[in-house]
Amino acid sequence: MRTALRAASRAAVLAAMPLFSMTLAAPAQAQQYNNNAAAYAPVIRGFDVEEVRRLRPGVELNFNLYGTPGGRATLSIAGANRNLNLTETEPGQYEGTYTLGERDRISGDSAVTANLRVGNQVASGVLSESLLRDVGRHPRDNQGRERAADVPRIARFEVQGNEDLTPGNELVFSVYGTPGAKVDMTIAGTRGVFFLPEVNPGEYSGGYTIRRADRIAPNSAVTATMRVGGRVSTAVLGKPLRVATATPTPTPRVVRYCTNCATVDAVNVVEVNGDGNYLGTIGGGVVGAVLGSQVGKGNGRTAAQIAGALGGAYVGRNIERNARKTQHYEVVIRFANGGTQTVTYENDPGLRVGEKVRITDGVLSRDQ
Repeated sequence: MRTALRAASRAAVLAAMPLFSMTLAAPAQAQQYNNNAAAYAPVIRGFDVEEVRRLRPGVELNFNLYGTPGGRATLSIAGANRNLNLTETEPGQYEGTYTLGERDRISGDSAVTANLRVGNQVASGVLSESLLRDVGRHPRDNQGRERAADVPRIARFEVQGNEDLTPGNELVFSVYGTPGAKVDMTIAGTRGVFFLPEVNPGEYSGGYTIRRADRIAPNSAVTATMRVGGRVSTAVLGKPLRVATATPTPTPRVVRYCTNCATVDAVNVVEVNGDGNYLGTIGGGVVGAVLGSQVGKGNGRTAAQIAGALGGAYVGRNIERNARKTQHYEVVIRFANGGTQTVTYENDPGLRVGEKVRITDGVLSRDQ
């Protein structure tokens, strides 16, 4: 009986061990998940609205939000009857339209808050512009100037440009001025307002990655806006967005002198007559004598035979010379230093005047 109880107890302990392990592992996994979630907290980089001329039922408000991709973005508009869910149209770009209804009580300065959720992490941003055009102007003095004591100051506005302004490349902007402010900027050729976080007291910096829909030119206007409380200051970037590429220094050309390079200056055909021997002379003389014997009588015939023999001998010798005549080709080449050289060929070498050649061991070849 005791043995059976011990066996049952042991089996119960073994069966409970996986559950105990799961209980211990759950907090560790949850802690690891929380750490990963913290490492990938969402970020809102830009938030804007297409301002309208008036707010009345049926008017559409188009919003754009730029931030961490793969999240869920929602908008809350003060005075609106409902919230607006934004759709991610491109990685990190969320868009949505709110149509005003009869029950909405939205004004030009209604606060608009955006929430971007990724997992259990949420980032929030407040729209820094009015819903209406030409709304949000600040009080001015009697001369129409903003009160300088209340206006934040932008001391410097810089950009780290890029030599390539195609999609995927980055532009890094920096604004220096009043600390503790909110800074955003707009780039001509892009949609939206983009935030610059304060990385050091009075220093605001951030990068903008060019998107496919952007139409950014090297001289596109970029405007930075700094807000402290209800006061606003703006500055326009005074530098181009494209970095000029340095012109490479040309490598000095080394002139190499080719000692065996030349140009065909002339191609001459040379004929050489053969030497006639006694056979041609005798044969020609016999033929001439026979022909001469048929002319005249007596002494006249004798004279004709002698003349025929001499003429036949001459003609016979020339015929034999022509039969033994040969020809060859002489190619005259001229070097860069002005010197010339003649190369002889038994057959036509196929070269033409003006061709570039090289001579190696007395043999010509075309210079490729």
